[in-house]
Amino acid sequence: MDAILTDDENELRPELVLVVDDDEMMRDLAVAALEQAGFFVAEAENGVVALEQFRQLQPDIVLLDVMMPEMDGFATCRSLRALAAGRDVPILMMTGLDDTRAIEEAYDAGATDFVTKPIHWALLRHRVRYMLRSSKAIHDLRVSEARLSKAHRIAHMGSWEWDVLNDKFYWSQEIATIFTVDPDGFDSSYAAFLNIIHPLDKELCNKAFEDACSFQRPISLDHQIVLPRGDERYCHTEGEVDTDESGRVLYISGTIQDITERKRIEDQVRSLAYYDSITGLPNRVLFGELLERALTFARRYRKKVAVLFLDLDRFKEINDTLGHAVGDDLLREVSERLKHCIRGYDSVWQGLGATEGTPVARLGGDEFTVIMEDIQDSNGVIAASQRILQLLSDPFLLDEGEICVSASIGISIFPDDGEDAMTLVRNADTAMYHAKREGRNNAQFFMQALNDAACERLQLERQLRKALANEEFVLYYQPQIDAGSGAIVGLEALIRWQSPELGFVPPVNFIPFAEESGQIMLIDEWVVHAACRQVAAWLAQGITPPRVAVNLSGCHFLKKSLVEMVAECLQNFALEGRHLEVELTEGVIMRDVEQATATLAELKRMGVTVSIDDFGTGYSSLSYLRRFPIDTLKIDRSFITGVTKDTDGAAITTAIISMATSMRLEIVAEGVETAEQMNFLLERGCSVMQGYLFCRPVPPDEITRLLVEGLAMP
Repeated sequence: MDAILTDDENELRPELVLVVDDDEMMRDLAVAALEQAGFFVAEAENGVVALEQFRQLQPDIVLLDVMMPEMDGFATCRSLRALAAGRDVPILMMTGLDDTRAIEEAYDAGATDFVTKPIHWALLRHRVRYMLRSSKAIHDLRVSEARLSKAHRIAHMGSWEWDVLNDKFYWSQEIATIFTVDPDGFDSSYAAFLNIIHPLDKELCNKAFEDACSFQRPISLDHQIVLPRGDERYCHTEGEVDTDESGRVLYISGTIQDITERKRIEDQVRSLAYYDSITGLPNRVLFGELLERALTFARRYRKKVAVLFLDLDRFKEINDTLGHAVGDDLLREVSERLKHCIRGYDSVWQGLGATEGTPVARLGGDEFTVIMEDIQDSNGVIAASQRILQLLSDPFLLDEGEICVSASIGISIFPDDGEDAMTLVRNADTAMYHAKREGRNNAQFFMQALNDAACERLQLERQLRKALANEEFVLYYQPQIDAGSGAIVGLEALIRWQSPELGFVPPVNFIPFAEESGQIMLIDEWVVHAACRQVAAWLAQGITPPRVAVNLSGCHFLKKSLVEMVAECLQNFALEGRHLEVELTEGVIMRDVEQATATLAELKRMGVTVSIDDFGTGYSSLSYLRRFPIDTLKIDRSFITGVTKDTDGAAITTAIISMATSMRLEIVAEGVETAEQMNFLLERGCSVMQGYLFCRPVPPDEITRLLVEGLAMP
């Protein structure tokens, strides 16, 4: 027996929504969204169950899926409309189908409206509320004309009635306001009404009115209108059919509501939720949904899908030097080139409103992705990648001038490199970093070896984060010897990492990771602090140590906080600047000459010595040496190795010694391992040396003994 509720009871209880879908996950998502919005929700897994539930519960609105077993959504909708209680209930059809035929069939079946999947659940709640509000407005029209008139004014909604037999429209004043016409001087025929409808929506509206006349179906649709001055607005039209005793249609009456503002807000919300605000491309959220859809299609038809992960090379430098506005302009230009470069792989985009059907998305920053569907082999992917690289290599002409940029591309293939979206994106990202390590401006396919290496890197980064807190670092010291007298004239502090999990990790293995992760500044600070602490300990023991040289990373050197950090460490241990030497490479100080000059000047004012490490491998220019307050040149070990065997190495080393002597700079030769090398250097006026011939890097206790007892010369 059907439940019967009075009008008062209906007024008091919350609206009941019947969700009909064979997909349990979709039902769960819908129930969660609607219950959170305050609705009562009932569920049905197919059309047969839905009809039984409808008879028992008499819901206020039905959310109906199209593709279901036993009875599909169209048949269910027709059956609901055949019930007395189902004639006016709003039916919102949820479908992944997006062709015109499906839309027409939905309306033919009696659907009030439809929404395509994937569904934006926040918008769905608003859509349900709106449909219920419109349905209630029609009910109130029959109950109280005055109440309806007031509601219409508030909701920008007007009432209308079409005398079908005499072809005459009767409009309320609110509709005349919406249409911006004078109802007294306006032709009130159906043809005149249809003339106001936007040309793109005329067929849809005409079909709705024809079906109302032929099949006594209610009208419920969104459409655009064109005002007399050419302005366009969005309206929602509802209508019901009145017949005589013989079933002949006499009147169709209903409402028209101006929903322009609602449409604008919906578009704005959708844009914020699914599209990147700078480029207009799909964002990370929409990209994820589209990739899932592409993979579903690929699994069903045994197809391959490629994911291209693209990162602009050195984009941060452009942002930092030219400003974020220029960076945003560049991102927009890059996105335009990418959209026009990738064609023919956009089936997942159809019907989802993405700009020009492009399969390109921006994940954030300077990261872009491309989905390529139905690929036959890697050749097509390679060709597309090369087109992208070639297109991006052409200079970008912006208002600020000509900007050149390149890209690194990582590629993963479904199902070879992963069977789910998350794995494919992660592996494409890994391949992209491999492309950067291979010199940038190239594309690389994912290989399992890359993933293994990435896992090792991740483990190393995790352990590195704990190393400082757990005091796993230690400083070793290698003496710098005056080979003429045998005296220790300097010490180079060299960091060592003894990890409990990884064992001994050489600096060459962890310093690059520290620079990438930004931890290098903390490590630099620890090194300077540890070196100062050790010097203070020696002084407390009555030992007068030589100056201690510390190596600083390039990224830290160019930070203004470096000088403050060094000054604070010296002050904390009551040391003078002469106890400390800062070692830098040529390339570091040439990155930003102005900042380097200022930083070096500040260090010199504190009395800190400055040396150039690995001299001869970089710029090696007298012109820049004269510009900077440098005390010492360290000749790179690669030249020292060949001084007794290679005439070029000997000539370069001799030239460096002569140049430094003429500029009154101290000289330290690194990597001295044989007596022949030592004698060669002494003969040419370089007496300070460092290398295994004299002493390997040793821990603090051992270097303390050497400072006290002296070092035996070879």
